Amino acid sequence: MKAVIIEQFGGVDQLKLTDLPKPQPGAGEVVVRNVAVSVNPVDAKIRANGTWAGIPLPAVLGYDAAGVVEAVGEQVTEFRVGDEVFYTPQIHGNPHGTYAEFTVVPVGILARKPHGITFEEAAAIPLAGGTAWEAIVRRLQVKPGETVLITAAAGGVGSFAVQFARVAGARVIGMASERNHEFVRMVGADFVVDYHHEQAHQQILEYTGGKPVDAAFDIQGNPVIGGILDLVKPFGRLACILPPAGNLAPLYHHNQTLHGVFLTRERKRLEEMTPLFEWGKVKSWVDEVLPFSVDNLRKAHQRMDQAHGRGKVVLKF
Repeated sequence: MKAVIIEQFGGVDQLKLTDLPKPQPGAGEVVVRNVAVSVNPVDAKIRANGTWAGIPLPAVLGYDAAGVVEAVGEQVTEFRVGDEVFYTPQIHGNPHGTYAEFTVVPVGILARKPHGITFEEAAAIPLAGGTAWEAIVRRLQVKPGETVLITAAAGGVGSFAVQFARVAGARVIGMASERNHEFVRMVGADFVVDYHHEQAHQQILEYTGGKPVDAAFDIQGNPVIGGILDLVKPFGRLACILPPAGNLAPLYHHNQTLHGVFLTRERKRLEEMTPLFEWGKVKSWVDEVLPFSVDNLRKAHQRMDQAHGRGKVVLKF
């Protein structure tokens, strides 16, 4: 099969096209023929220096895909050959990602692709959508009538988080660079501020009438958490997907709760999200679809390195 691997960590030139043996499923596994895969910021971070993830080299990167079940291993009863599925593989210690025509997948992390959406749209959901679902729905438990602040609202995780919060009945404030404001409003934010603006916090409080928000989801980091604690009410909730930084003393003084979110892999979360995509309540925002090639993967990684994207980049076999 065709696959793109890295043999050492470094720049985008480390992504190389090669031929690998087609994998065979073991007990409790299936082989998925990948139709579309999406690229995430974590892909670029691992490519640059993935020692923190314990990934042995050479490795196939990639952690989002949608495709068709090609083969079924022993003890698998949930899926059959020909089923349309989507999934996000484990990251830590896993050298068998989705930048390949075929991937072996444990059935416990595999789910049926939502009806009525394309493979490209489905491939953009599992990692970013799952992270947003874990933060907004499971951890922050956003409720109707609440106000939620979301940083990096134009990105893959952010665009899902805005939609999930909106569907939950919340008023959504997004933080994004000015060029992405129209997109964030289109996704569903009620108000958008430029995180570069020195008066960003004042603009948020003016919009809320001086009232702090009920919950905040920090996707941006570097080191936003400490900078937005004063925007969150006493006994409010926060979630972050990067190590929290800055002055965290207000967490104690304001009795706030901070949730660290590192996505585990499970079928249940994918199944929980699926109805919203099937009913058209939430959309997978695919910014660009490219043919699968090493050159296009390098192009997508360069975009991730710049960390200023909107929506998702998808590659189609």
